[in-house]
Amino acid sequence: MEPTTVSIPARSRRQALDWSLVLLSQGIEHVVDRSEETSSWELRVAAEDNQNALDAIRLYQIENRHWPWRQRLSKHGVLFDWASVSWALLLCVFFWISNAQAAFESAGELDATAVAHGQWWRLFTAIWLHADLSHLASNAVFGVVFLGLTMGRYGTGVGLLAAYLAGACGNLFAWFIAPQPRFSLGASGMVMGALGLLAIQSFVLWRRSPTARKYILSGIVGGVMLFLLLGVSPGSDLLAHAGGFVSGLLVGAILTRLPNLADKTAINMLSGVGFTTLVVWPWWRALR
Repeated sequence: MEPTTVSIPARSRRQALDWSLVLLSQGIEHVVDRSEETSSWELRVAAEDNQNALDAIRLYQIENRHWPWRQRLSKHGVLFDWASVSWALLLCVFFWISNAQAAFESAGELDATAVAHGQWWRLFTAIWLHADLSHLASNAVFGVVFLGLTMGRYGTGVGLLAAYLAGACGNLFAWFIAPQPRFSLGASGMVMGALGLLAIQSFVLWRRSPTARKYILSGIVGGVMLFLLLGVSPGSDLLAHAGGFVSGLLVGAILTRLPNLADKTAINMLSGVGFTTLVVWPWWRALR
C-alpha cells in the first residue's frame, strides 16, 4: 500500500527548520523529525502534498541561493566575498602579460590623446595595467579588502561591476579634467570606487529614522578619511582616485535603493556577464 506520509530529507536541523517555515507559509501540514535509522533530519508530509511541498522548497532555494564564497564576518551581518581574490589574480595575469609583451601596455594604457580620438576602450583597459610590482601589490591588497566587502554588500556580480564602472568613470573624469598629453594606468580608481560604494551603503536608511542621517554622514566621513589616507599619496593619480571615489558614492546611492541585490542570483549573474564583456570587448578592440 502507498504510505500516507512521505519523507523529505534535509542536510541539517537548520535546513529542516528553514524548510518548515516555507511549508507553513504555504499552508502545507508537516512534521519535522529525526530519522532513527540514519540520525538525519527530515520533514514528513502527506503523500498528496508531497509535490506541492517539493515545489515550494525548490522555489525557496532558487530565490535564496547564496554564493559559497560569501562569509559572514560579524553578528551584525557584514559579509565578505572571497571572489575578490579572483579579481586580484586576474590583475596578476595582466601584469605578467604586459611584462612579457611590451606592446600590450602601450595598447591598453590611458593615453588621453588617443581617447580624444575615439579610443574609449582605454578607459577600461588601463585598469588592468600596472607600472611595477609595488604598484600592483598595493592595488591588489587594498582591492581584495574593499572589493570583498563591496561584493558582500551588493552581491558578487553587482558589486564587481559597480566598482569596475566607477573605476572607468574615474579615468573618464581624469581624462576630461587633466590637460593633454597624459598617460596613466592602474586599478586604483576601481579600488577607490569600491571604497565609495562602501562609504554610502547606509544611504538606504535615508528618511527611515531620525538617526539615519547620522549613520549616512558617519559612513561618508569614514570613507573620505580612508580616501585621504590611501588615495592622496605622493605620485598617485589624484584625479582618477577622486573620480572613482565620487562615482562609487553616486552608484552606491542608487544601488542601496534596490532591495536585496546580494540575494538575487539572476541579477548578479547578469552583472557578471556585463563585467566579463567590459573586460574582453575593450581588450579585443585595443589589440586589434
